[in-house]
Amino acid sequence: MTSTADGPGAVTATPSQGTPLPHEPADGPVTKGIGASLPSVDAAAKAEGTFPYAADLWAEGLLWAAVLRSPHPHARILSIDTTQAAALPGVHAVVTHEDVPGDAGHGRKVADQPAFARDLVRYYGEPVAAVAADHPDTARLAAAAIDVEYEPLEAVTDPEKSFEAEPLHPDGNLIRHIPLRFGDPDITGDVVVEGLYRIGRQDPAPIGAEAGLAVPRPDGGVEIYTASTDPHTDRDLAAACFGLPPEQVKIVVTGVPGAMGDREDTGLQMPLGLLAMKTGSPVKIAATREESFLGHAHRHPTLLRYRHHADNEGRLVKVEAQILMDAGAYADTSADALAAAVSFAAGPYVVPHASVDGWAVRTNNPPSGHVRGEGAMQVCAAYEGQMDKLAAQLRIDPAELRMRNVMATGDLLPTGQTVTCPAPVAELLRAVREAPLPPLPKDSPARDWLLPGGPEGAGEPGAVRRGVGYALGMVHMLGAEGADEVSTATVKVNGPVATVMCAAVESGQGFTTLARQIVQETLGIDEVHVASVDTDQPSAGAGAHSRHTWVSGGAVERAAKMVRSQLLQPLASKFGMTAELLSVSDGKITSYDGVLSTTVAEALEGKELWATAQCRPHPTEPLDETGQGDAFVGMAFAAVRAVVDVDIELGSVRVVEMAVAQDVGRVLNPRQLRARIEAGVTQGVGAALTEHLRIARGVVRRPDFTGYALPTALDAPDIRIVKLVEEQDVVAPFGAKAASAVPVVVSPAAVASAVRAATGRPVNRLPIRPQAAVQGG
Repeated sequence: MTSTADGPGAVTATPSQGTPLPHEPADGPVTKGIGASLPSVDAAAKAEGTFPYAADLWAEGLLWAAVLRSPHPHARILSIDTTQAAALPGVHAVVTHEDVPGDAGHGRKVADQPAFARDLVRYYGEPVAAVAADHPDTARLAAAAIDVEYEPLEAVTDPEKSFEAEPLHPDGNLIRHIPLRFGDPDITGDVVVEGLYRIGRQDPAPIGAEAGLAVPRPDGGVEIYTASTDPHTDRDLAAACFGLPPEQVKIVVTGVPGAMGDREDTGLQMPLGLLAMKTGSPVKIAATREESFLGHAHRHPTLLRYRHHADNEGRLVKVEAQILMDAGAYADTSADALAAAVSFAAGPYVVPHASVDGWAVRTNNPPSGHVRGEGAMQVCAAYEGQMDKLAAQLRIDPAELRMRNVMATGDLLPTGQTVTCPAPVAELLRAVREAPLPPLPKDSPARDWLLPGGPEGAGEPGAVRRGVGYALGMVHMLGAEGADEVSTATVKVNGPVATVMCAAVESGQGFTTLARQIVQETLGIDEVHVASVDTDQPSAGAGAHSRHTWVSGGAVERAAKMVRSQLLQPLASKFGMTAELLSVSDGKITSYDGVLSTTVAEALEGKELWATAQCRPHPTEPLDETGQGDAFVGMAFAAVRAVVDVDIELGSVRVVEMAVAQDVGRVLNPRQLRARIEAGVTQGVGAALTEHLRIARGVVRRPDFTGYALPTALDAPDIRIVKLVEEQDVVAPFGAKAASAVPVVVSPAAVASAVRAATGRPVNRLPIRPQAAVQGG
């Protein structure tokens, strides 16, 4: 692999080199500490299939649970008869809403969803009852034997009709309205383009379906073993449901088999705990793939109306937008997703005037919630569609039009917040614009052609058109509207071994590896263990927005530095100097003048040191009544150029290449960073072309991996990271930025832009339908 540097921290590569790793020292790659491609400690076990997940757990006297779910999107419950189910041999308990002793509500941000439906079911698949039996098949048969009498009601499935519909919930149908006003609302531009965009319901589709094990405790409480990414919130919600104090409920985090945001099916923990306490036995549940689709939250389907004003040179004057998000039956995190959508409605562009209205409403569709890049992904597809329309109207190259409008550090968001973090948007766009394009099929032997539709497809080479499209996007990392993002960590050192205790869940983002690297870097200790996570530890918060890199990594760094001071201070005093004059590197402690030189192992011999520290970013504030406020701590940016081949007769699309330039702050682990970017791009390609959970009149159709098409290895394009900009954010620990979400946000918009370029069609819906890519269709 060859690479050339283009400014501090930037990496570029020639087209034949694939995805480059960031630059490495001349004397070889870094092998430990910050900057090393340290492998995950559990990588081998996961590859070999020996890593324990919740679905693998077992306990003496184990019972199995099954959940009865509603067959209606909206209905009144007239009666529930559990007699027949309870009488089946092997059944130990049946629970309904009548067995919930405490507050029945749960939900990440708004606890408005009952553990079991009481009087009404509000979406297809809502839990109504649960059974514990001595065999999983018996449990499912017993759940099916519960006799529920429903009175079907008219389902509200169109979010536009939710405003006038009868209230679907005691809290009403409108969850939140944000009217953002920035600048002069009456100003107009020389050129105006309008567009209507629809974003579909993407599912997180974790590789492993939800599972859990609940074990009753002697004190009347319960321990729940599950793949939570926010265990302390889950504990508090479960305790409220069970009518117990939080100290009597313990969440133990098992291996997380995939999480594209929060692992959000908290409803699974409610029946588990209730059944375990009622039976006095351990109870386990392992969801089927269909139950997984019905149980967890999805990306918000969104309707977006846009009007862009610009001058005759293509510089933006004003952006007007209306954003309507379908929250489904319950609120969950919809208010947060709406805030992100409204705040980033104009994208990473300088817009002196804006008028944006955003609404999140309840319907009888399945609940929406946190999925990577929520809010930002939907608006990115819309505002980039508008930029393509504006470029076509003005007959300006689409990349050049974007370049004339990109924001930089010091510019204002339409919320009035100043972008204080590094914002190298122009540099990112320039990098993907100047990167060499992949060769055309005509330059390759016919046998090597990969046509849209695959090698067995019906397409003809003569019907294939190539398109190149661009997209820019941004995400926030922390502090959404005053959220307290605190995290706590403890570092203990006993001889040559260090242990990190932090409730930051490893969900695949690489936190446990990062924690090891931080301690290696700070203390010069090679052997570092990261303890498993449970709620006996102080909270580290949710595993969303890559926040653990910042807040939990920052807490680990502070604790490690405190231990470092404990280690160095006695040595420094002995030699009549301050600890600041000593350095730790490669397991050695040396003074600035070379007088002192010893190993870390010798200095630690016979000692046990420990320290606990917190990291809390600076506070933010909620958006006010006009959508103004400093609502976010930090932001990350990316540019993507997509190259696609489109069969204009069949409407099939093949993504040839995705070129990515990303603002990463600082590369902490090159290999993991590359994996995060590549995974995000692939998820974005799925959102652009195939991923859509189909709903017909509120009923989920084919909730499995035949009806819901994930991109496979054969669908993944060549992903080329052409530039990583390492301009460190001074307020972030290590200066690093979130890496996983922003490629998901930008990639769908880039693919849509490329399809527009290939076909001349507007492409205003994601995922892209074949008819939208058919020329003249």
